[in-house]
Amino acid sequence: MPSADSRERRTVESQTTEVAYLFRHALLRDAAYQLQLPGDRARLHTLAFGAIEALAGGRPPEPPPLDATRAAPFPFHPTDPFAMDLAGHAQLGQSGRRDPGSSESDAAMRAARRLYLRRAAELGDRDMYGLDSERFWREHAEEVHGSEQGESLHRAGISALRSGRPGSAELLHESARVAWRTAGNLRGEGVALCHLASVYRVTGRPGEAERFYAEALAIARKVGHREAEAKTLGGQAALLQETGRVAQAEDRIAESLAINRELGNRAGQGLDLGNLGILCREAGRKDQAERNLTEALALHREAGDRRMQGVVLTNLGMLYRETGRMEQAEGVFRQALAISGEAGDRRHVGITLGNLAVLHFQSRQAERAETEYIEALAISREVGNRRFEGVTIGNLADLYADAGKLEQAEKCYAEALAIHREVGNLRSVGIALGNLAAICRDTGRLEAAEKGYAEALSIHRKVGNLRFEGIHLCLQAFLRLSIGRVEAARESFLQGTTTLRRLGDAHSLEDMSTRMRQVCARAGVSPLEDNPS
Repeated sequence: MPSADSRERRTVESQTTEVAYLFRHALLRDAAYQLQLPGDRARLHTLAFGAIEALAGGRPPEPPPLDATRAAPFPFHPTDPFAMDLAGHAQLGQSGRRDPGSSESDAAMRAARRLYLRRAAELGDRDMYGLDSERFWREHAEEVHGSEQGESLHRAGISALRSGRPGSAELLHESARVAWRTAGNLRGEGVALCHLASVYRVTGRPGEAERFYAEALAIARKVGHREAEAKTLGGQAALLQETGRVAQAEDRIAESLAINRELGNRAGQGLDLGNLGILCREAGRKDQAERNLTEALALHREAGDRRMQGVVLTNLGMLYRETGRMEQAEGVFRQALAISGEAGDRRHVGITLGNLAVLHFQSRQAERAETEYIEALAISREVGNRRFEGVTIGNLADLYADAGKLEQAEKCYAEALAIHREVGNLRSVGIALGNLAAICRDTGRLEAAEKGYAEALSIHRKVGNLRFEGIHLCLQAFLRLSIGRVEAARESFLQGTTTLRRLGDAHSLEDMSTRMRQVCARAGVSPLEDNPS
């Protein structure tokens, strides 16, 4: 009986022989192909195109024009799994000859290529068959003219931004703007301005974003494009929220939601409710946030929008984490990571990974958290997400401060603060100032610490960041205790814990209470939560 080793050797030899055969076959096939005259090669591709199309179910109907006022439904077709191959054969099936028969055949192949490029791009937009929609929209744009070319470039830009390529997205939306302007399509030009504003917003250029959103909104209202008006209002809301103008942001969301309900735009309603959920979570309105996020998730599932499902799940995970539901939070973060990865949304993979790291840090898994923070930071830099780059550096600083690496922590807080100011992220400016104040307190710079807490608390109150107002009031109490201001410390601590308790932030409340008892024991005073005798 042959030994296990000899059986394994025969298996390896058999596999090697098969690979060698396939390699030689591929070489011979390619050599035979290259020996054909160009016209014969084109005919071979035309034959292959016809055979695949016929076997797959015949040609799909012509879709409505891309520059139609409203996007039409996209019915699937049996040829869809072969759309990329059919587009390729249609391109190579063009002989380029000028005789009447060849010209007619080439025109038919060009029309077929346009059709299948568009289908491949639409399928890629829906995360089907692993197709790269940016590539196919770019190629489709080369085959069309006027407003249709503008729309193809615009859709390529959307795909590029979703895939974490903001530089490409900016160039594509600018090209779309030029194409639409050349075609005299003011409506399209407004759409391009809105999407350029979104690129500027996510890459940390709030001033340019605000200007372009304003121009886009004016155009949408001028031409009566209600759907674009709602989308632009939603973009403005996100920018206003990120730059600390929370009341104005909520007003814009309400306007956008009203328009989307009027239009019956369920996907748009999902975006608005998701944004409202984020705003409510950050403002401490946890119950309302959960209702809004849950409804948004249902709407995105109804629409089959996998990418937005990942986004909303991450925000739900943050809500669960902040309300002490750690196991539930980890579960939805894992779901969000899987969905965003499948959808090719690198930007959101980085955001979700950074939030999962926060959960692991809070669960005392520092080594695991540090690894995830570093990976999230690398992704944010790769995709140009300056805002989340700053947030992640600040979170890394928290980890270093907790480990007693105060010099490293201070350096990271300062770097994060510079980025927050650069991108206009006022909410995170407040967080970083308060955390830097804690470093100043721990290194004996008490005056700088007091000033830092005062600045941080002022910002928290301005932007409605109740959670960090509560946390930094407690930390301010520890500073005041260290300089003998016991009653002022008690007042700050009780204000802070009352806020955290009202928010349901069980983790922060427990952490601050534990630290307070340690600080009081060292200072030789009774716990601050007790009434003074």
